[in-house]
Amino acid sequence: MKKVLLAGAIALFGLSNAQMTKGDWVISGNTGLGFNATSSKVKANGESLDGPKISSFSVTPSVGYFVIDGLAVGIDLGFDSRTTKQDGDKVTVSTFSVMPTATYYFNTGSKFFPFVGAGIGYASSKTKYSINSSIMDPLLFEGDSTTDGLAWKAKAGVTYMATQSLGINLGVGFDQFHNKDTYFGTEVKTTTSNFGVNVGFSYFIKAKAQKSDK
Repeated sequence: MKKVLLAGAIALFGLSNAQMTKGDWVISGNTGLGFNATSSKVKANGESLDGPKISSFSVTPSVGYFVIDGLAVGIDLGFDSRTTKQDGDKVTVSTFSVMPTATYYFNTGSKFFPFVGAGIGYASSKTKYSINSSIMDPLLFEGDSTTDGLAWKAKAGVTYMATQSLGINLGVGFDQFHNKDTYFGTEVKTTTSNFGVNVGFSYFIKAKAQKSDK
């Protein structure tokens, strides 16, 4: 009887520490710490001036497959939107990206799994704007433009396994978007960089257990 209980305890211990092994899948959804709305006000010589109001939102769903224990390769989809408003002017920049990525999870023997990852792929950015000139001529100009180009990212953080399958993510990320356009015969290259803190969840799907020999 004791041997049976011991074997059961060993099996349960192995099961509880079997996350992120070869053949498993992980589905994640992370978002920036910031469904943020920021405003500012400047005062000088007894006068005050409202600064720009900035709101932002980002989300990154992803799926990965563990090719070896701890290493998942897959696809990250990213969406980021930032809106700036001031004195009736409004500019919204929305960026969508698709990146093959690789993420490595370090098994610490506990419920905490530090991770690092990187990816490179394609991004498309759309800018929509409306610019007001004055009360007499309230709408000066509005429109939109779209550019696309190369994007890459790096990330690091920790996943806390709340259950055997569900993890809570906290991490930081850095990404860059490169594009180029031609204006009046002149090539203009633009690099946009972003650093942020992300929170989210990951769901780990175990590979089918191998049948034991009779």
